[in-house]
Amino acid sequence: MTSVYFQTFPNFAIKARPLKDTLKHKGMRNKLADLIALKGISDKKVLDAVRAVPRHLFMDSSFEGHAYQDKAFPIAAEQTISQPYTVAFQTELLQVAPRDKILEIGTGSGYQTAILLHLKAQVYTIERQLELFKRTNIFFKKMGYKPKKFIFGDGYKGFSEAAPYDGIIVTAGAPEVPKPLMAQLKIGGRLVIPVGRDEQVMTLILRKSEKEFERRELGAFRFVPLLEDKN
Repeated sequence: MTSVYFQTFPNFAIKARPLKDTLKHKGMRNKLADLIALKGISDKKVLDAVRAVPRHLFMDSSFEGHAYQDKAFPIAAEQTISQPYTVAFQTELLQVAPRDKILEIGTGSGYQTAILLHLKAQVYTIERQLELFKRTNIFFKKMGYKPKKFIFGDGYKGFSEAAPYDGIIVTAGAPEVPKPLMAQLKIGGRLVIPVGRDEQVMTLILRKSEKEFERRELGAFRFVPLLEDKN
């Protein structure tokens, strides 16, 4: 049974976003998917998810015109909604299969979560920024997005209650790979994480056995920092 971790926060107001998805929006998503395919994304399921998920609804309506450009954009709490190519790149590295148990560190706007849900993953997602947690929780309910659990907490620690995971995705730059995340990965599982301080290297960790991990580095990216023990 699907469950969502939820807290009520009195006197909280969220700016209403018109929940409309038009043929124009769908056409813009098709062009965006074509663009990121030209940049090297080849997984048809990932491209279909980009075509399907209405990215403009995850942004303030004032900035709708930026939604289908292949670039990151600021959201609340000094965070960003990731560049669509980056979202697709990380998702492709996860190799998500239906019913895979995926842990997402850094829910943010919820766009990456929605991509994973479109791929029929069981998503456990953690957000440490209270403002974003509140906004995105309300938005998920309005849109009918149902992660297995939505947790307000410290992503550095992961979520051991549901471990092990088929995949773990981190959407913030970490100075090093957090050991709790490696421990919560199942044998055969994949951890996708940008590692570094000012600039990060996209890193894929493959768990080969109880104690053996394989590490691959896959190019430079730039993310907001993953912060430890800040809640």
